[in-house]
Amino acid sequence: MQQVDAQVGPPRGVAMPMSRVNPPRPLPRAHLLTERALATLDRFLHVEAVGGIVLLVAAAAALTVANSPLAESFDHFWHETLSFGLGDLVFARPLHFWVNDAFMTVFFLVVGMEIRREVHEGALSDLRQAALPVIAAIGGVVAPALIFAAINRGGPQANGWAVPTATDIAFAVGVLALLGKSIPGNIRVFLLALAIIDDIIAVLIIAIFYSGGLEYGGFAVAAIGVVLVLAFQRMGIGSAYAYVLPGAVIWSGLLMTGAHPTLAGVVLGLLTPVVPRPMREDPLQTVSRIANRLVNDPEAGSIDHVAAPLNQMRRAQRDVLPPVVRVQAALHPWVAFGIMPLFAFANAGVSMKGVDLADPIPFWVMAGIALALVFGKTIGVVSASLLAVKSGLCRLPQGVNWGGVVLVGLLAGIGFTMSIFIAMLAFSDANLLASAKLGVLVGSTTAALLGLGWGWLYAHHRR
Repeated sequence: MQQVDAQVGPPRGVAMPMSRVNPPRPLPRAHLLTERALATLDRFLHVEAVGGIVLLVAAAAALTVANSPLAESFDHFWHETLSFGLGDLVFARPLHFWVNDAFMTVFFLVVGMEIRREVHEGALSDLRQAALPVIAAIGGVVAPALIFAAINRGGPQANGWAVPTATDIAFAVGVLALLGKSIPGNIRVFLLALAIIDDIIAVLIIAIFYSGGLEYGGFAVAAIGVVLVLAFQRMGIGSAYAYVLPGAVIWSGLLMTGAHPTLAGVVLGLLTPVVPRPMREDPLQTVSRIANRLVNDPEAGSIDHVAAPLNQMRRAQRDVLPPVVRVQAALHPWVAFGIMPLFAFANAGVSMKGVDLADPIPFWVMAGIALALVFGKTIGVVSASLLAVKSGLCRLPQGVNWGGVVLVGLLAGIGFTMSIFIAMLAFSDANLLASAKLGVLVGSTTAALLGLGWGWLYAHHRR
């Protein structure tokens, strides 16, 4: 052993270069347990099925509280005002507004980035495939509206034709996540694309049929925000925090128009680059070069000496992944376990008080909405998709068959929050409004259960 050691050692009189690589040191047991716990938590937070369960628990909690003695306090809480201001400039809105119109913008940002990735290199990169969610979404809007209108012809109840046309993205994706990895990823992309288009149509319906029209001056403000985003990208600004300001400008502009300001998230997501920004040196080479320098440089122990190289390394590490991947991964846990459950808790609390179904008009309002969500959405999505594919205009995404399209149609019938929002605009009568909310609840729950059942059979058949 001593001979081997002598052979591998340096020749006598030759100095070895200094090496700063030290062997791994043992860590305290508490440190090791903490590392393992954090690693397990990180894996747990990235399981979509878990996010879906948390979302449904939040919705169930909201329904329970809204129909308990705490209902009045619950409603009052969401109408408490939260203000931001400087001097005489004050922006005050209820907590409900901040949840639905501000926090949910981050959710739509993640959705927009996912669509952007799929359009670039995924299931939506083919024009014929990208057209399919658009056509399916249109069918999923027209069929429920016709079913409700056929059941509720004439009178004030006819004004609710648009209530069952909307799809709640958060709940639909959450229910799909409960089915786990057995469902092809392209089905999720198809559902996301359809739901986004569906939501845009719903916003246009609100602007045209349930409001005094759009304030077009706001579009100029939103356009300034878009120009700022493009200018920052052209300047090579890679930090995600730098885009908060132009994002806020787009959000403010859409708010001024009367459109739903959360669409600012979709705009930002679609503008997010899908390739790393250009650099003089490949990011991986930069990381490797600086790491070798820090390891072998005798002066690397000085804080002042390593500060600049470490900043360069952090920037290079940031630019290894495209912004659309990096930002989406960073936001996913916050959206899945913070924003979406909060959104569900704030909006799914539907009170059953004041519903008089003995009167035929409220009864058929409730029944019309429930039937339109369950059957209208499925019939509309499937029939429009079938027509588009058979005509040769589109083709089904890879790995998706007609059973998958039926699953998307069923899950598209989960209306919840946007449907309730439209119902509040459509009905001024308290009894009709309560009946409409009950119809949304019954229809959305039924669609979710049918979607879960069909999804289980679909996954079992695939296996």
